[in-house]
Amino acid sequence: MLVFEAKLRGTDEQYAILDEMIRTARFVRNSCLRYWMDNIGVNKYDLNKYCRVLREQFEWCKKLSAQACQGSAERAWSTIARFFNNCKKKVPGKKGFPKFKKHQTHGSVEYKVDGWVLSDDRLTITFRDGFKAGTFRMWGTRDLHFYQKEQIKRVRVVRRADGYYIQFSINQERTEKHEPTNRMVGIDVGLNHFYTDSDGNKVENPKFLRKASKTLKRAHKRVSRKTKGSKNRLKAIKRLGKTHLKVSRRRKDFAVKTARALVQSADLVAIEDLKVRNMVKNHHLAKSISDASWTLFRQWLEYFGKVFDVPVIAVAPDYTSQDCSNCGQLVKKTLSTRTHQCPHCGYINDRDTNAAINILMKALRGLAQLPSGRRKVTPGDEMTPCSCGETQRSKVARRARKPHQ
Repeated sequence: MLVFEAKLRGTDEQYAILDEMIRTARFVRNSCLRYWMDNIGVNKYDLNKYCRVLREQFEWCKKLSAQACQGSAERAWSTIARFFNNCKKKVPGKKGFPKFKKHQTHGSVEYKVDGWVLSDDRLTITFRDGFKAGTFRMWGTRDLHFYQKEQIKRVRVVRRADGYYIQFSINQERTEKHEPTNRMVGIDVGLNHFYTDSDGNKVENPKFLRKASKTLKRAHKRVSRKTKGSKNRLKAIKRLGKTHLKVSRRRKDFAVKTARALVQSADLVAIEDLKVRNMVKNHHLAKSISDASWTLFRQWLEYFGKVFDVPVIAVAPDYTSQDCSNCGQLVKKTLSTRTHQCPHCGYINDRDTNAAINILMKALRGLAQLPSGRRKVTPGDEMTPCSCGETQRSKVARRARKPHQ
């Protein structure tokens, strides 16, 4: 599925109607969640049937398209299903019990194939449900003329701090040609440098949040000085939201471009299967780790790995920084020690480069342990080699088969 996004241009009255649409979708989602809590044995089909009950009980709920109500029920069920899966897999910590959504700056409402009409020139979109939001002009760089209207499966209206956006989910498989480079690379992410590869190349950490800290601090002060409930406070909150949105967009743009360039320059990429959720519990490094956005970078690495058909393998992070990449002996070092010096073989190298080489060697050992019929690894079928020599499943390889003993 491809997702194209454009900004909606309309009047203030139309934007107010979009707010009502988003508020109604949130009400349907929370009502379905309450119905699941109060009744035992409710499945996703029961939630879809419950949408009809809500439309008959509340007149203003009929304004929203029936398929949009079903989309809100599907969102509620996806939250429930994720909670059940975490319980079955015995995920450590909180299992993510479903919660009710409150009013936030960001919100969305999702339509299927009904409730909207796209113009022939693909420049405007009209919502034809009971809310009668009217016609909006789409402002963006994506060209929808290359795709048929039947390929558009979902249309989502998203509210952000700087306006309203429209997203099109297009049923189209994306594949791009990858030219072989005869290069396999291991990646070690860090805070001093964004990542260091096994060849010794380093990418600087942009630290977008740190650079915008003064602007954010000033915006927070403006919000705290305004009277609660006043229009000036709402304006200050909107200005603060735009600043945070700019930081997140810069971070995403950096992750996308860096991941694409890395996948195009290698035939195999090995990364660490880091538990970032546990790492941010360190209050001294939580802000820096969140600013680095390693999880977002890994997601885009795996995505471009599927697009370019390049294996992206996640390995266990055990002793990648402590082991010597030359002789394999354990060399203990503190976090402040940035140079690897092995007393056994005399090998000297940068700490991060040594770790990246160990990550690549772990990935290659994991491939060697697989049967000959499964040596070719796809991005959705990776295996994670442990330090003990066994092979375990990682988050990106839950459906991989167990190797033959």
